[in-house]
Amino acid sequence: ETPPAIWLFFFQAEDGIRDAQESRGLGDVYKRQYQRRVHGESRLSASKMTARLRATRKHRGNVTHGHGRVGKHRKHPGGRGAAGGLHHLRTNFMKYHPDYFGKVGSRHFHTKNNAHYRPSINIDRLWSLVSETTRQKYAAGKQDKAPVIDVTKAGYFKLLGRGRLPKIPIVVKARFFSKTAERRIKAIGGACVLSD
Repeated sequence: ETPPAIWLFFFQAEDGIRDAQESRGLGDVYKRQYQRRVHGESRLSASKMTARLRATRKHRGNVTHGHGRVGKHRKHPGGRGAAGGLHHLRTNFMKYHPDYFGKVGSRHFHTKNNAHYRPSINIDRLWSLVSETTRQKYAAGKQDKAPVIDVTKAGYFKLLGRGRLPKIPIVVKARFFSKTAERRIKAIGGACVLSD
């Protein structure tokens, strides 16, 4: 007599992962995807590629994953980052980055930047430092004295000469004046006063 036939069935979990928990069907997967989309957690972002579309899915089962058996895919065979710019990558650096190595200029120890602090303003913005009513009052010519505009109180140290001034004599106080600014202020009958 022939022995009775025995049929064996093997079930394998998705992606070869055997989970102790039984599968709850695809409904839960779709539900989680929907929740991610609703809460702005979409996996399809520009920075992260979808796993099922990656080339590594095609390479499963292949020993070298497309990197060859002889050369082999090692981590950083030429060194990390810009290593080797003066050694094994010298020709590339000399050709495409000729000024990458070396120094230029002279060193200045203990630089004090506040000695060079000199915010500037042009003469065409002088009248913006006073109020509109003051400007109209002096423009009407009703005042005997010339207005005094102190640019240092507005946070400026140097007065530059770009632009034109209305023909109203003014006294300007500043730490520094350019030649053009001084010439144009004096041309309208004004005066330049150096402040401390």
